[in-house]
Amino acid sequence: MSTSEEAVRSLTELGLTEYEARCFVALARIPSGTARQISEIADVPRSRVYDTIERLDRKGLVNIQQSDPREYQSVSTDLAIERIQDDYNSRINAVENALEDLESPESEQKEGTWEISRSEFVDDRVRTFLEAADESIHLVVASAEAIDRETEMYDHLRSAVERGVDVTVEVATTDEAEAFRDGVSDATVIVTDDLETNDVLYDEYPGKVLLVDGEAVVATAVKESDLPDVVHETAVWTYGRDHGFAVWMRELLDDRLEHALIDSNE
Repeated sequence: MSTSEEAVRSLTELGLTEYEARCFVALARIPSGTARQISEIADVPRSRVYDTIERLDRKGLVNIQQSDPREYQSVSTDLAIERIQDDYNSRINAVENALEDLESPESEQKEGTWEISRSEFVDDRVRTFLEAADESIHLVVASAEAIDRETEMYDHLRSAVERGVDVTVEVATTDEAEAFRDGVSDATVIVTDDLETNDVLYDEYPGKVLLVDGEAVVATAVKESDLPDVVHETAVWTYGRDHGFAVWMRELLDDRLEHALIDSNE
């Protein structure tokens, strides 16, 4: 693919029509040009060049010289990028506003158990629950890899503590505990020995369990990649205080915490 064709393709992905992109790229290749010259360079019918240039003019991407015949000139690359970016951001904002108007007020609280198969979406779900925490966060870290990927985990936990949320973290080793104590100084951090033994099932092993406000649950598994130092994390999650999965996880984690605190005080 030539540089010109690559530029046309990229511009269409950013919202320009194909004719708009072709005419703009044609003008970017010459100091200025007439409709006939643009048509020849851009491979756009001459009859369509005029209305296409008018649209580019409304977008602020071309200058028009009042001559006979008329001459057209593209704006500078920097200015074009700035205006295309502004238009693209405006479209994104319009989509966001439209989707927010369509979104059901109770959609975030819809009960059920949901699966996440991509690591970045696991991170998004964890972040959403942490940012929404009002009362309590209980995080059980069975695998350090499940935390190492999420570089913003400490930031979210610190923010929760600052909001007055009770944060409890269970980890497998003293080194991990020290890392959490340094990163989230006001959190309760407990070392629980049973987390050091993880059974591998179908090349996956436990990652972490997050319980927020006793009703939002994310349970993850980690799988090593063929690439060095790369792991994939999958998850199941639910929301709803009375949902069976959340009820079981709440009872199990509360019981774990009770025993862990007793053991730490002995």
